[in-house]
Amino acid sequence: RIRLFIDIGTNCEILLAAGDRLLATAAPAGPAFEGAAIRCGMRAAPGAVEGVKISDEDVLLQVIGDVAPVGLAGSGLVDAVAAMVAAGLVDASGRLIAPDAPGVPPGLRARLRQVGQERVFVLAFLDDKPTDDPTRWLYLSQRDIRELQFAKAAIATGWMLLLEEQGLTAADVAQVLLAGSFGSYLSPTSAVRIGLVPDVALLRIVSAGNVAGEGSKMALLSLRERAAAQALLEEVHYVELSDRADFNDRFVDLLA
Repeated sequence: RIRLFIDIGTNCEILLAAGDRLLATAAPAGPAFEGAAIRCGMRAAPGAVEGVKISDEDVLLQVIGDVAPVGLAGSGLVDAVAAMVAAGLVDASGRLIAPDAPGVPPGLRARLRQVGQERVFVLAFLDDKPTDDPTRWLYLSQRDIRELQFAKAAIATGWMLLLEEQGLTAADVAQVLLAGSFGSYLSPTSAVRIGLVPDVALLRIVSAGNVAGEGSKMALLSLRERAAAQALLEEVHYVELSDRADFNDRFVDLLA
C-alpha cells in the first residue's frame, strides 16, 4: 500500500512508502502548532483548548482538564480555523470577514472584533459574558490564521512533492499516519478541511502516537532493532526541498 507518514511539529518529518521505495523529507512548519507565535497560544496543558465546534449561534470548546479555557493548543488552532472556514467566517484567501458581511449569523457577529487594526474572532469571553476588554478574550487573530497557513503550506508542499517524485497523486494514498505529540491529537476532519493532509477517507487517517520516542526505546533496548534501523537508512531516499526549483511556487499556491 501507498502510505504517508507525517510527524507534525516545528520541523515536520514526512515519509512516503511506495512499494519497495522509501522517500523522506523535512518541512519547516514553524512554531504555530506548538502554540508559539499565536496570540493566545499555549502548550497542551490544563486550560488549553484542543477542540472547537461552531454553530450558527454558539462556539463549543473542548478544553484539556475540563476547566475554564485560558489558551489555544495546536490541535485547537487547526480545529478553530477549520470550523471558521466551514461557518463562512474565513474567505478562500484566509481572511477574516467583517462583522457586517452578509450571511454572518447573528449569534456570531458579536464575536467578530478588532484588536487595534487587526480583525479577530473571539472564541470565549473569559468572564462568561461579552466585554469590550480584549484582555478578557480568548481569540484567534488574522495573524494567527496566516501563521497556520504558512505551516500548512510547508507541510502540504512536502508530501505533494514526495508523491510527484514517485508519479503518484493524493488519490493513490491508502493510509496517512499522523505522529508526534501534536499530530496524535489532531482531528482528521479538520486536517483534511484545511489541506494539511491528503483528502482521503477519514478512516484512512490514523494516529500513530509518539513513534520517535518509541523507536528510540527500541533502538536502545535491542541490538537487533538497532541494526534493523541502521539497515533501513540505506533504503531511504531523502528529498531536499530547498533544492527543488518549484518549492517556492508550490508553497505560495498552497497558502490559501
